[in-house]
Amino acid sequence: MSEQGAGSAGPRPLVEVRRSSRRKRTVTAYRERDTIVVLLPGRMSAKEEREWVDQMVRRVLAREARAAGPRGDAELAARAAALIAEYLDEVPPPASVSWVGNQQHRWGSCTPSTGAIRLSDRLRRLPGWVVDYVLVHELAHLVEPTHSARFWSLVARYPQAERARGYLEGYQAAGGPGAPGESPADDGVD
Repeated sequence: MSEQGAGSAGPRPLVEVRRSSRRKRTVTAYRERDTIVVLLPGRMSAKEEREWVDQMVRRVLAREARAAGPRGDAELAARAAALIAEYLDEVPPPASVSWVGNQQHRWGSCTPSTGAIRLSDRLRRLPGWVVDYVLVHELAHLVEPTHSARFWSLVARYPQAERARGYLEGYQAAGGPGAPGESPADDGVD
């Protein structure tokens, strides 16, 4: 069964319900491309199915929203403040944090003299933990403008730093949509 309708938070995604006679009690849901697949026990009533499908679609969408990075400038600034509090307590708050559309060769940039941090809007399609890494990278520049050992020790406080760097390097190497065309030695973050 597939359906698509309007929900309170925008259009409802495609939903496919799969029943199984082997499944006795558990209900599971996951994303498969543009469809949310809900696995149900075969004996479930139509009313129970509707209730469970609605609940499981909400859960999948909530999980995806939590995993996504900040969307607007205000969310980005709030995320920067949270990262400072958690990992970079000696870093002053930035004067501004914003998404920009004119950075085609960098993931982010920082102007330490003004405290302005800008992230390429190409990052919006990447996982939130990767956006957090780029934010931490730029926040560290507020106290250490160069890529010195002190700078990298600040960045390393973010637990996903190495994983995120590898993700960005792989994304660039694979030529992901909007990936900067830089050499692998340059992480595209400044």
